[in-house]
Amino acid sequence: MKRAELEHLLRAASAITERRDVLVLGSQAILGTYDEDELPNAAIMSVEADLAFLDDPDQSMSDLVDGILGEDSQFHRTHGFYGQGVSISVATLPNGWFERIVIIEGRNTSPGRGLCLDPHDLVIAKLIAHREKDLEFATALLEAGLIQAQTLAQRLILTTSAAPIQVERVRTWLTRHADRWA
Repeated sequence: MKRAELEHLLRAASAITERRDVLVLGSQAILGTYDEDELPNAAIMSVEADLAFLDDPDQSMSDLVDGILGEDSQFHRTHGFYGQGVSISVATLPNGWFERIVIIEGRNTSPGRGLCLDPHDLVIAKLIAHREKDLEFATALLEAGLIQAQTLAQRLILTTSAAPIQVERVRTWLTRHADRWA
């Protein structure tokens, strides 16, 4: 996905939900901090962006995004990328994550704006999820020097909502990778 495509999704999601703020939780939140030409291929290979809303207790906004902008929708078939409506609860994030949000806002996102996770908070959520694609994403960003293992270790400490087994798994992963990119 390219930043212009993410901006298109943000514009569309904001318009259909009548919400200004659209939270980008998945890997494409990295486009809030870096342009696609600065990122390794593993960071931009997805054709979907996970979109959530801060005040959506019944997930009606997320469901609306899924129905209109989601996988196999007319939007997806027309543009080749899509938005997946998700609940904010799908991500396990470090405490204070909202204060570190990166905002994408401008004429290409109007009437909305994107609230993108900080790269280190994003990678912690990916490492907690611990899927193969998430580990590849994190490794690619470390190899490219776009995130630092030491900052990840600090953010892991702030991730108090993670289960102990998840924290230990991330700590082990960081130990294996910290020496290579310290």
